[in-house]
Amino acid sequence: MKRIWLFLLGLVMLVSSCVKPVEKPTPLDISIPYGFPTRLNIPDDNPLTVEGVALGKMLFEDPHLCGYLGSDPDSLMACATCHVKAHNYDIGMDNPRFPDGVARGRSTGKPTVHNVMPLANLVFNNEGYFWNGSICLSNPETGRQRIEDIVLMAITADDEMCGTEESAVAAIRADSRYPELFKRAFGTEEITMERIQKAIAQYVRSLVSGSSKFDRYLRGLEQLTPQELHGYVLFTTEEGADCFHCHGSDGSPLFTTNLFYNNGLDNVFTDTHDRYSVTGDEMDRGAYRAPSLRNVAVSAPYMHDGRFKTLDQVLQFYNMELQPSPYVSPLMHHIQDGGTMLSPSDIADLKAFLETLTDEEFLSNGN
Repeated sequence: MKRIWLFLLGLVMLVSSCVKPVEKPTPLDISIPYGFPTRLNIPDDNPLTVEGVALGKMLFEDPHLCGYLGSDPDSLMACATCHVKAHNYDIGMDNPRFPDGVARGRSTGKPTVHNVMPLANLVFNNEGYFWNGSICLSNPETGRQRIEDIVLMAITADDEMCGTEESAVAAIRADSRYPELFKRAFGTEEITMERIQKAIAQYVRSLVSGSSKFDRYLRGLEQLTPQELHGYVLFTTEEGADCFHCHGSDGSPLFTTNLFYNNGLDNVFTDTHDRYSVTGDEMDRGAYRAPSLRNVAVSAPYMHDGRFKTLDQVLQFYNMELQPSPYVSPLMHHIQDGGTMLSPSDIADLKAFLETLTDEEFLSNGN
């Protein structure tokens, strides 16, 4: 009997030694650019990994994610259809699918509620998402609080991919490349919507832009021109362009506070999805998130409704087209004058500075 037990024990040990251990995904540490905040928006149940980000990138660019299994280009749609890398993951004005810069539902043609927002540096945003902040990290009652949840919403919304959870999962399962990639990222070949959401969210959080000419200037590696330096002074002074209060009043290189302001864009408010629709605070009528100005020169169209198609139009608006109303943010110090009333040469200098925020490495060779 003793020999039998020894034999069985040896057999178990032999079999165990032949079983290949499950390889764990490789942790990916975010490289935080110089001066950037160190508080990262990464949930404990979805840490960044090399394999997860690689899978997320592939899913982000997969036109079958919408759940359509055919090849008709008009019936395909990926995250990358509207979030174009060369345009700071914004829609762009030369988008072959949406040449007017207005994203629409895949099969409905319904315009998106608001203009597409860029995706760069969301890992540093701890103030929620969307133009009106309706995806609010601090409100557990919303049921949609993370980038993971936004992924599912984009797949199923009738003004975006117009798919279903079931059809999207089926389309990804039909691709023979994915089982091994899911195994590398999550330990098994199982493909679920939760894992799709987590992988894409990992990829989005890895999109860090912090290598512009202005960043090199801050690090002492490159000098700004006199025109760009003057534009920087205008940007950071109230008597100048007065941009800095909403786009980095704390000196943050994110070039946004990620907070919400009525910037004098209108004096009549008909949009039912402004900040007021979220908070119910009367003073939030016509208020929207201040988007980051990083890569702003390539992020057209502009504003929550995409009304401005060029950066020149945006600068013209702030210079002499502000609309007074009881709801305008008190930070809009030039509202009674209708704008900052800068000279044409000052406007040119301000634009020159904003163009130093373009991160060519991120837009071309990045993720």
